[in-house]
Amino acid sequence: MGKALEDVRILDFTHVQSGPTCTQLLAWFGADVIKVERAGAGDITREQLRDIPEADSLYFTMLNHNKRSITIDTKHPEGKLVLEELIQSCDVLVENFAPGALDRMGFTWERIQELNPRMIVASVKGFGPGPYEDCKVYENVAQCVGGAASTTGFDDGPPVVTGAQIGDSGTGLHLALGIVTALYQRKSTGRGQHVLAAMQDGVLNLCRVKLRDQQRLERTGVMKEYPQHPNGTFGEAVPRAGNASGGGQPGWILKCKGWETDPNAYIYFIAQAPVWAKICNVIGREEWTTDPNYATPAARLPHLKDIFAEVERWTMTKTKFEAMAILNKYDIPCGPILSMKEIAEEPSLRKTGTIVEVDHPVRGKYLTVGNPIKLSDSPTEVTRSPLLGEHTDEVMAELGYTADQIAHLRTVGAI
Repeated sequence: MGKALEDVRILDFTHVQSGPTCTQLLAWFGADVIKVERAGAGDITREQLRDIPEADSLYFTMLNHNKRSITIDTKHPEGKLVLEELIQSCDVLVENFAPGALDRMGFTWERIQELNPRMIVASVKGFGPGPYEDCKVYENVAQCVGGAASTTGFDDGPPVVTGAQIGDSGTGLHLALGIVTALYQRKSTGRGQHVLAAMQDGVLNLCRVKLRDQQRLERTGVMKEYPQHPNGTFGEAVPRAGNASGGGQPGWILKCKGWETDPNAYIYFIAQAPVWAKICNVIGREEWTTDPNYATPAARLPHLKDIFAEVERWTMTKTKFEAMAILNKYDIPCGPILSMKEIAEEPSLRKTGTIVEVDHPVRGKYLTVGNPIKLSDSPTEVTRSPLLGEHTDEVMAELGYTADQIAHLRTVGAI
């Protein structure tokens, strides 16, 4: 059984996180991803946050699996000719340079189309067209301009960015979908096109429920499922909601046994309406099933803090795993707060390939996140990230260069 994207060849001009997330996902699905790097330096993350001297950092290795690396001096005239040949032989060019960088290299959209009318050029940028389109954007900036930070945290504190890389990795995932869609459309049109994923747009797409709430707030002046109801006040914009679920089912993070010493001894608990009677039975408050102050979802909304406090009195007598086991028996939605250590050691995640152990010739074995998307006919094999320039000769030979020509190009510094 072949790989889903095994006939697709991608010229990867990406670096750091947003672009490499995209191209790694495509490589996992079988695309031949050729990562173009600067000789002697490469992707800046090769040396960022190193934990082993002189070895590629985990930052780099965990974002560049299943790729090939070549080094080209794109400013050298002969290096530029090599790049033109690569553009002619590839299906997709992916880049997350600063705005205008590709144009300054001499590879405008028009020039790329001259070289290869079927080429899809895919870009990550901070902003889409508008007043800020020339600004650089990084992960936390994207979270702030995309609406995530203003709606994250507690109402009595400052805006908070999340540990999930929704700006970088989230936008990379959006870009991958755009690339696959453009490849599909090319089957009927025969033409390439430009695919743009702006980080602000990607974060906003993941925050769509907050834009929903903004419109609700403007119409009603109050949102009853938010913890500010009934005793707090609402302003003109969607407030920070703490650990509220953001949906129709109220939820909160509650302490479990051992919380005094374990910062992750907590569980997320959802007071789902269909299992309300079971919740009351589990925590020993059976009378709430008929009490008019608690019997219906609408009646419970003003009392959510009291309800979660009562549930927490119960969860504090159990470990988070004990509480989860009991609650799941009654189909009560919940989930333990898992630390990165617990996730790294979870056997089921190893079995499904969500956590993978990879062997690297310099740094040795390390853990990485595997493909989060599973295809039944295209299983993912995670292979190590490439060493800097490891595949330069191999790719040049595929382009038709002889050993003498490759040696010449290396001597003059083009590769």
